[in-house]
Amino acid sequence: MSVLVLGGAGYIGSNAVDALIEKNYEVVVVDNLSTGYKISINKKAKFYEADIRDRDLLRHIFQVEKIDSVMHFAALSLGRESINNPLKYFNNNIYGTQIVLEVMNEFDVKHIVFSSSATVYGNSESYYVNENDLTDPLNPYGYSKIVMENMMSWVSGATGMTFVALRYFNVAGAKKDGTLGEVRPRLIPTILQVAQGRKEKMTLFGDSYKTKDGTCIRDYIHVRDLIEAHILSLEYLQNGGQSNIFNIGAGKGYSNLEIIETAREVTGHSIPLEIVSNVTGDADALIASCEKIKNTLGWEPQFSDIKEIIEDAWNWQKRYPNGYEAE
Repeated sequence: MSVLVLGGAGYIGSNAVDALIEKNYEVVVVDNLSTGYKISINKKAKFYEADIRDRDLLRHIFQVEKIDSVMHFAALSLGRESINNPLKYFNNNIYGTQIVLEVMNEFDVKHIVFSSSATVYGNSESYYVNENDLTDPLNPYGYSKIVMENMMSWVSGATGMTFVALRYFNVAGAKKDGTLGEVRPRLIPTILQVAQGRKEKMTLFGDSYKTKDGTCIRDYIHVRDLIEAHILSLEYLQNGGQSNIFNIGAGKGYSNLEIIETAREVTGHSIPLEIVSNVTGDADALIASCEKIKNTLGWEPQFSDIKEIIEDAWNWQKRYPNGYEAE
């Protein structure tokens, strides 16, 4: 039996594929390569270039590959883009997940580990956000994630399917050997591109948030720690665990300016900075309370010191200065 990894050519998905194979799982990858890269997929995995909204092809894969469990990373994930194009996010994320759940139900596949997001909380009033806090997303991306969680909850109650939704805080870093890293233009990769000289300066959106230095505060989790949480979640479900939702972060926040200062230290480059106006849809601060996942799954972050995260990302960036495109 096989684990189906949806979005397995992306940054997080490809790391999950590697980790599953290291633990001797049979792995099947589905990715439409809209944001993923075929080169990042472990060669021991079976790969289908496909979209999760293609019901017929998904049914074929479930039938041929004898899928036992699913890890779902196949979603659009840029908050600012989602504000400008909400329908794109609703179609890909919500409708795509509906198709996945329908095909899982048809083939009696009972376990799914799902990548949710801390964006579901919006501008939480809690300093440490826990899973019982109000969900009030500030952009369509976050809204799509809470809808997807609710879909799984209702389907779980109706069919006996079980799920774990992991509410990611800010995932960063790279595989320790420098082979897998993040291409997309999020904060840390963009800062490191400036350090490389690929970009002239770092443009920072806002210094008037309600934080100590006026810039957003976020909780950064190393991708390796995140993937360990996925493996533990899968094993939890396979061993009879009930559907659950967990925060996944390091439990410590860093402001954008603190991230830039740490990157300057790691890279030895000055990283020129321009600050522009705040962006609608960004919360002031989001820091995870992770007691629930620690108590339930025994998970603990091992690699999420911010300097270590940036060092690993920098090692990957130096190895792939133009991303995977040059390969």
